[in-house]
Amino acid sequence: MYYYDFQVVLQEVPGEISLCFSISGCKLHCEGCHSTFLWKEENGNLLTESAYTSLLNQYKNLATCVLFMGGEWHQDELIKMLQLAKKHHFKTCLYTGEETISEEIKNHLTYLKTGSWKMELGGLESEETNQKFIHIQTNKNLNYLFHKN
Repeated sequence: MYYYDFQVVLQEVPGEISLCFSISGCKLHCEGCHSTFLWKEENGNLLTESAYTSLLNQYKNLATCVLFMGGEWHQDELIKMLQLAKKHHFKTCLYTGEETISEEIKNHLTYLKTGSWKMELGGLESEETNQKFIHIQTNKNLNYLFHKN
């Protein structure tokens, strides 16, 4: 599994400081995608267990969540990374353009964002969006946390 980018982000998971990995190889190719560079499978760097664990250790007690922008197409590798994050006491989140994902992945998530990007509906900050940001344990839709008022 390759990741194109790693960032510490503050807005993608409300109330969390997240370590964000943008995973390469997205097959959805949504119209208006702002990350078309993620469509190519091997763009970026291989996400090795040692490099990943090193980042988890580096941000221990500083960040609270690990966020994957995509990666569900690498189910076994993604689950392994989610398990490592939880072992290191991080919450976990997946942003996917799919409407649903496998229960195997869902079992390792704290949060899940689903839904493809549709320019006319907007993202999570829009009350018209088709996207959903869900707290897995309660199955509660948390989209309201992205709204301005």
